[in-house]
Amino acid sequence: MLYPLVKRNCQRGHFLPPMGFALLLVFGLSPDAGAAPAQTLNGKHVPAAVARLAPVGSLPGSQRLNLAIGLPLRNQEELDRLLQELCDPTSPNYRRYLTLEQFTARFGPTENDYQALMDFAKSNGLTVTVTHPNRVVLDVSGTVTDIARTFHLNLRVYPHPREARTFYAPDVEPSVDFAVPILHISGLDNYSLPHPNSRLRPVTAAANTTPNSGTGPSGTYRGSDFRTAYVPGTSMTGTGQSVGLLQFDGFYASDIATYVSQAGLPTIPVTVVPVDGGVSTPGTGNSEVCLDIEMVMSMAPGVSGIYVYEAPNPSPWVDLLSRMANDTNSLGKPLCNQFSCSWGGGGVDASAEQIFKQMGVQGQSFFNATGDSDAFTGTIEFPSDSTNITEVGGTTLTTGTGATYTSETVWNWGLHSGSYVGSSGGISTYYAIPSYQQGISMFANQGSTTMRNVPDVALTADNVYVTYNNGSTGTFGGTSCAAPLWAGFTALVNQQAAAAGLSPVGFLNPVLYTIGKGASYAAAFHDTITGNNYSSNSPTQFSAMTGYDLCTGWGTPNGTNLINALTAPPILAPIIASSSFVLVSEGCPNGVVDPAETVTVNFGLQNIGTASTTNLVATLLSTGDILSPSGPQTYGVLGAKGTAVVQPFTFTAAGSCGGTNTASLQLQDGAADLGTVTFSFRLGQGGISNVFSQSFDDVTAPALPAGWTTATSGSQSAWVTSTSTRDTTPNALFSTDPAKAGVNEVDS
Repeated sequence: MLYPLVKRNCQRGHFLPPMGFALLLVFGLSPDAGAAPAQTLNGKHVPAAVARLAPVGSLPGSQRLNLAIGLPLRNQEELDRLLQELCDPTSPNYRRYLTLEQFTARFGPTENDYQALMDFAKSNGLTVTVTHPNRVVLDVSGTVTDIARTFHLNLRVYPHPREARTFYAPDVEPSVDFAVPILHISGLDNYSLPHPNSRLRPVTAAANTTPNSGTGPSGTYRGSDFRTAYVPGTSMTGTGQSVGLLQFDGFYASDIATYVSQAGLPTIPVTVVPVDGGVSTPGTGNSEVCLDIEMVMSMAPGVSGIYVYEAPNPSPWVDLLSRMANDTNSLGKPLCNQFSCSWGGGGVDASAEQIFKQMGVQGQSFFNATGDSDAFTGTIEFPSDSTNITEVGGTTLTTGTGATYTSETVWNWGLHSGSYVGSSGGISTYYAIPSYQQGISMFANQGSTTMRNVPDVALTADNVYVTYNNGSTGTFGGTSCAAPLWAGFTALVNQQAAAAGLSPVGFLNPVLYTIGKGASYAAAFHDTITGNNYSSNSPTQFSAMTGYDLCTGWGTPNGTNLINALTAPPILAPIIASSSFVLVSEGCPNGVVDPAETVTVNFGLQNIGTASTTNLVATLLSTGDILSPSGPQTYGVLGAKGTAVVQPFTFTAAGSCGGTNTASLQLQDGAADLGTVTFSFRLGQGGISNVFSQSFDDVTAPALPAGWTTATSGSQSAWVTSTSTRDTTPNALFSTDPAKAGVNEVDS
């Protein structure tokens, strides 16, 4: 979209900070989709193995496939900046999350583009099966013939290089005769099927814990054992919280009832949320689903509910993820504040990454089991190297009497049933190192300083008792034990946060790494320093060691110490911003600052931070633009998000007529240096005397302040004050994106 602005100080997205001016906006629409040239997608739709294989046939033209078409988010730089601010305790936006409605209005694809995609699909013989409220994903179905024609490709059948089956895949990247950009299309191949990240321990294999002190059969861990080991003494049970689980299979309710009875746990409502038709009959992966449910119940026995999102295998990942992110409760807030995934499979999925960011903006935590094949040596399966979720590795836990914590080592069974089994970790071949991982020495741990390292954290992944398969029991290992335990642990954290009147903790990686790099690390985490995830493919990588490593990340939770660290209140600090610049006296009264003229100007300052100043003093700095400035002025106590205060400064302006000068105030609040704020003005030209400020906080949304009017033409939306879309609380001036071209104006 085009946003030509007649006046400055307007931000893209039709969003105005608290200031006033006349504004005229003209909106341009996307070109007509029907006349669009073909766009070729670059979303890695063709599996790399296809280049080495000869097709053995093609899919029948009448066969129907289900696809999920992803559109790119808008304002992505703003989104990334907001994600950082939400995790920054010094930011006014710290943990001030958006609702689904706010996220969609600010970052989702436009209604116009979403409707155009639906029209495009229908015009090409495809059936729209599901629409998503975030407008990020559109589900369609169609015959192979229609899909091949629409996306200019052929769907071939190939022999699978590693599995005893064939698979289908496109022979080229898809292209479409459609103007609106398409990010990714899921469902065009079934090369990599989602698989659970858990393993049933053979009956002949001995448990790896010494001694075995769990309360389950043969010393296995179940029920309250996990709380005894990792959160002893806590009163938090997850009350008021709900946990969502991503699944590609179903489960038998009787198995959960049996586990609850045997472990002595309270009954927790378990709700199945069918996606893409759901799962009618549990399959071989039901052990994974049962394991996940039982781990959440064990760590957080007081949660309000567990929501099991079930889709057939295979189904597009984005269908599950989008439903999980979009589900809300009766208050319009996220249904679940914490999610867990114990499945892996497939390559990079750009649409899914967008939804992970949506979860972060909405204050939702997502934990993923990294895998059970020891160290990664090449491409890492989705979603185990995503930078936007928390990747969880596994440990073998040793406990004392009554399952009390003694020690841990890296979970690694070695060679079992023809493959190496252990906590997966390694270096992404696709994603660059995220900011939260920077500043860690990666020399001894053999990590990367340029690419994403996994995992982030860990929990026990060995000697876990599971009831599954309509009456079976067994001892399991896998990082898929650890991920739902972390989701349950986070329910405890969010219960404590809610009790203190704080927001959910949201995407945890930035704060986890801050703790890991800080002085409280040893108190907050159990650091796993023994063991490795070696295999025959990786005989020297990676080893556990002090601090961060690529086996268990930072380690496992050290009880209430980590809960308290994660629920610490935001850092209270003043943040000073310029609010006005008003010329009050001059040598030659003409309403402007002239070259070589000595003037007095009122400089306005406002505190937009989270704490008041104690005694703010501002000093006008002498620069090449500002000569002979007057002395410091005391602004005193500026309340957090309070009204602006003005003080006069006298100076002589240097420079030439028409040039832009900058005045800088250095700010000191007691012993605290708060930096500088700047004010720019042009010499010999108007613009100072009519600069003014307007607070939109003194009216009740959506009303405009007195003296302000709005006018529109066509289908434009009027400007209103908004409490839901803003720079600073409580209000800002806002106008939604237009559906058609027209004029949108606000005047004072």
